[in-house]
Amino acid sequence: MSERAVLEVIALGVEDAVAARDGGADRLELVTDMAADGLSPAVESFAGIRAAVDLPLRVMLRLADGFGAGDIDGIERLVRVARELRGAGADEFVLGFLGADGGVDLGAVERVVGELGGCRWTFHRAIDHAVDRDALRKQLDGLPGLDTYLTAGSAGGVDAGLPTLLAEAARGGEPGYEQRLLVGGGLRLEHVPRLRAAGVDAFHIGGAARPEGWGRGVSVAAVAEWRGVLDAG
Repeated sequence: MSERAVLEVIALGVEDAVAARDGGADRLELVTDMAADGLSPAVESFAGIRAAVDLPLRVMLRLADGFGAGDIDGIERLVRVARELRGAGADEFVLGFLGADGGVDLGAVERVVGELGGCRWTFHRAIDHAVDRDALRKQLDGLPGLDTYLTAGSAGGVDAGLPTLLAEAARGGEPGYEQRLLVGGGLRLEHVPRLRAAGVDAFHIGGAARPEGWGRGVSVAAVAEWRGVLDAG
């Protein structure tokens, strides 16, 4: 039997977190403001979710829409947010910054990661908007704590990015490709068999956990359906 796949669910608050747990989620990504594709939650929100569920929590470090870290002041604001969340007990994170040229903003990433004290973190879907995915991976290779890339393989989502995802899965273990591939962004249940067959073992859902839309909470039944499909794969 293949190893149990990781199911990560986006949670906006305590009710989402509890529903995701009850449906069989393995981990939560904590964000606020999905109109901006997910920003850093308040420390109080993190603390409430941490008290409510005993699941790993990956907390977003992002203060504005887009993938830029901003100027020096913006980067220092990110560092302060990271420090506050660490002080509240956060020990896993999600981040990713690009420069105006579409390449990784290595200085911003290193500055923020330096505040995390070796905590594990995911480089998020900024990779899907980078001009050169391979170069980005190799530039980030070796940064402390980086263990996951959240990606759809394309800015257009998994439908468009599936060939890239399969190719990157096949390169697992190469320099720059040791990190886990966490697939999300337009992910649907029908994508799962091909991805599982290629060795992908981590899946990320947001809208798919909310059949009634982002205005409603996470559905236990929707998460449980994903859990069942992943466990069957």
